[in-house]
Amino acid sequence: MDTNVGKELAALQRLTVKELRTRYAEVFGEATNANNRAWLVKRLAWRLQALAEGDLSERARRRAAELASDADLRLNPPKALPAVPASERTTAHVLAFRPDDRLPPPGTVLTRRYKGEVLQVKVLPHGFEYEGEVYGSLSAVAKAITGSHCNGYLFFRLGDKGGDA
Repeated sequence: MDTNVGKELAALQRLTVKELRTRYAEVFGEATNANNRAWLVKRLAWRLQALAEGDLSERARRRAAELASDADLRLNPPKALPAVPASERTTAHVLAFRPDDRLPPPGTVLTRRYKGEVLQVKVLPHGFEYEGEVYGSLSAVAKAITGSHCNGYLFFRLGDKGGDA
């Protein structure tokens, strides 16, 4: 590889995307809408090397044309399958709701001391109430309290493992 081409390729790495697009227009003779820096660098590097050292040989071009002409190209789109009504192809199953064994029954008030405050969360049939707001999970309540995600069961010390949060 010529040292000038090597220097140009090294210089491409230092250019911004805007500068690469400008360089692309200079080298290829047409603008590009590409904003992918890595693609622009690769494409420009290929073109600069091809201009400096020569492009594909005539033999390689003929072979590529042969391969392209031998390819089985589909001239017509595939036949569409007959439409099946949705009621015939889908079945609905009702899954039994099984509450978590670690969770106390609805109506229970979970109490936890945290940063000098006594927190109380009421267990509802479909959620948890804390300070007048209903949350979908204990983890959501714990996040509202702490400001960061944590396991609600561990935060409220429910279940086998328990622990401090």
